[in-house]
Formats: sequence, C-alpha cells, structure tokens
Amino acid sequence: MAVFKNLDLQPGAETVDNKTVEKVRCLIIGSGPAGYTAAIYAARANLKPVLYTGMQMGGQLTTTTEVDNFPGYPDGITGPVMMEDLRRQAERFGAEIKFGTATEADFSGEKRRVTIDGSNLVDADVIIIATGATAKYLGIEAEQKYAGMGVSACATCDGFFYKQKDVAVVGGGDTAAEEATYLAGLCNKVYMIVRRNVLRASKAMQDIVGASDS
Repeated sequence: MAVFKNLDLQPGAETVDNKTVEKVRCLIIGSGPAGYTAAIYAARANLKPVLYTGMQMGGQLTTTTEVDNFPGYPDGITGPVMMEDLRRQAERFGAEIKFGTATEADFSGEKRRVTIDGSNLVDADVIIIATGATAKYLGIEAEQKYAGMGVSACATCDGFFYKQKDVAVVGGGDTAAEEATYLAGLCNKVYMIVRRNVLRASKAMQDIVGASDS
C-alpha cells in the first residue's frame, strides 16, 4: 500500500537556456532555528535536503549574546555558538548547507523553481520556507557598537537582562507597544520614543500600554 507519493526529482543538475539547474529533493530557504530544525528532520528522513542560508547565516540569533530560554542549555549559550551547534547537527545527518539568497520563486508549474542570487536555478519537489524575520534598526552607528550590550531587537529574548532597569523602546506601532508591555513586567521604567505625539498602535494596544504602571 502506497502511503506517500514518490518524489519525482533525483539530485543532480541539468541545463536550461544555457543555465545550470540544480535538482534537489528538498530545498530549505533560511538558516535560523526553524531552517536548521527542518534540515535535521528532512535529513533524518533521507530527503537529502539542501539549505540556502540567506544573507545572514544563522539568522537573528547570531546577533544575540546570551540565550537563556532555549531548552537543552542549562547554563545558557551565546546565539552564534547555538546556531553553529544546530548547523553541525544538520550536517551530521547529511544536510547540505550552501551560502546564497533566494531572490525569485516560481511555484506556478509542476516544477517548483527558486532562483538563488539572481542567477542560479534550483528545482525541488519540496520547498520549506523558513526565512524568519529581520529586525528594523534605526541605522545609527552606536546600534552596531552596543548590539547585545544594551541594544536589542527582541524584548522577549533579552528583557531579562534589564530587570529593574530603566529602558526605552523606539517606535509607536503594535510591535513596539507589545515589546513595551512585556518589558513593563520586568523593568523599573519603560519609555516609548515616538516621532509624533500619538501612538500608531491599535486602540487595544494603546489601552494596554496606558494601563501599565511602568
């Protein structure tokens, strides 16, 4: 009894319009925790996954100094080291990790085709998109200098390190309001820095922020 559909593509390459098309069974886009976890499971299922890292290998966690809320690390671990551990684990089971950024995708036909770095073509039976998110910084020099040492883009990740301290959240939308609300339960005082004299956040989030004592 056939339970699973056979995968059509076999790993290899072919040439289309003078371009080499890489053929893989399982393509994973993104190299954060989700991407590497997908690679581990796909490799253990003998799908021979190929993972393209994106511009920032390891994702946002590579910019985090201490990670204390990830299971399996009782003494904590730095973000870069944790992501290196996940990469090595994926490779141990046979996942192939490649540096490159997906710039275009075509899922309209039978073949699922992704363009890497604007020129390299990849056809896959299965595509797992694990691109995650990118923090929106202000673009000032001090952000890079003090990243992980007072400057953070994730209240849930790093809020604990600023317990009982005065902190500031830049922004007035829903995301900023949610981060400020979370920090209000940890920090002594939370300031919200906005460009206008009103918040852009939804009315519900504004009410929550306004009800906070911090």
